[in-house]
Amino acid sequence: MADIVILGAGIGGLPMAYDLKKNVGSGDNITVISNNPYFQFTPSNPWAGVGWRKKKDVTIDLAPVLKQHGINFLADGVNKLAPEDNKVVLESGKEVSYDYLVIATGPELAFDEIEGLGPDGFTQSVCTIDHATGANVAWEEFCKNPGPIVVGAVQGASCYGPAYEYAMIMDTELKRRKIRDKVPMTFVTAEPYIGHLGVGGIGDTKGLLESEMRDRHIKWITNARVDKVEDGKMSVSEMATGGEVVGEHALEFKYSMMLPAFRGIPAMRDVEGLVNPRGFIVVDKHQRNPKYQNIFSVGVCIAIAPLEATPVAVGVPKTGYMIESMVAAASSNIGELLNRKEPSHEATWNAFCLADFGNKGVAFLAQPQNPPRNLNWAAEGRWVHWAKIAFEKYFMRKMRKGKSEPFFEKTIMKLTKVTLLK
Repeated sequence: MADIVILGAGIGGLPMAYDLKKNVGSGDNITVISNNPYFQFTPSNPWAGVGWRKKKDVTIDLAPVLKQHGINFLADGVNKLAPEDNKVVLESGKEVSYDYLVIATGPELAFDEIEGLGPDGFTQSVCTIDHATGANVAWEEFCKNPGPIVVGAVQGASCYGPAYEYAMIMDTELKRRKIRDKVPMTFVTAEPYIGHLGVGGIGDTKGLLESEMRDRHIKWITNARVDKVEDGKMSVSEMATGGEVVGEHALEFKYSMMLPAFRGIPAMRDVEGLVNPRGFIVVDKHQRNPKYQNIFSVGVCIAIAPLEATPVAVGVPKTGYMIESMVAAASSNIGELLNRKEPSHEATWNAFCLADFGNKGVAFLAQPQNPPRNLNWAAEGRWVHWAKIAFEKYFMRKMRKGKSEPFFEKTIMKLTKVTLLK
């Protein structure tokens, strides 16, 4: 009988728990540990930021759902990881031993790396549902007395889709309220060009997103380093290759949402051989850590090297499709180890995203994520908006039922048949 512990219960952790139930024996124990008592569907957070979703719409209480499926649950944070002892020390002081550990914590949000950044400073965030609902409170106050908006992603950020989504969704909502004409908007991003997305662009994301922003009268600054945020003002340096400053901007705002850089969580950031210098978990092609062979990791918390050198640091995104493949590989490999076999499954690191703009959107698919690619496709239309809504409902329903299946892969196969192979 093996004790398998999963740290985190997000889009990587919760499907991991369900998938492991299919791949391990009936006598093996699975325990999920999360500092949140609920699962949250993170892709819906930009909608929550303007009030289109409430917290109850995109969260699931974990304890009753996991109990129903024979999975143990602890609502507790991780204080320390002791891999030499196969033990996790929790914030409550409780110690949990494991035979196999899956790290799916997601990142720590590095707001402190820029003065004045984040919900405790002068900008909003949609990285968590609590951040997004807080952003909505500020949004409603802003709409009573509108003015300039600054939105985007700072240096070191590795998830750009939600920044584009939130900019376009705010534009759509402001038009509905008939106050868009009172709101100058500037998009600030570390990307070397609009639509880079941390992966060198996908299809014509550069052209599609630039066109969309021009159509919506959103100005932009790329290669942007955010130096400091004050109440109502953001100091931004525009950088060139070599590190020289080629432009300085003092952007005034009445409302701002900026995605931060990510790093690994403190509990394991200093474990030698487990993490890279930013605290992300180092894994091999089987999602297993090379030093600690009974530790696996999936999701945003794993280490992936940047695609290329850029004037400003740009991180690599881990989309739902990629995370799904990591989960499937790690779960199957743990099952093989329990059956005294060597791991044989590898994740397919492809990228797929439905980016909603409030009334339409852009979908893109890259196989593999980094170029050169076998498939490099992007398209736009009203169908993307409705597809994301449908996907949200479908995914939440499956998570409540304890179903683990290749949601993203099925969606992509349908898109491929309907759109790409016409």
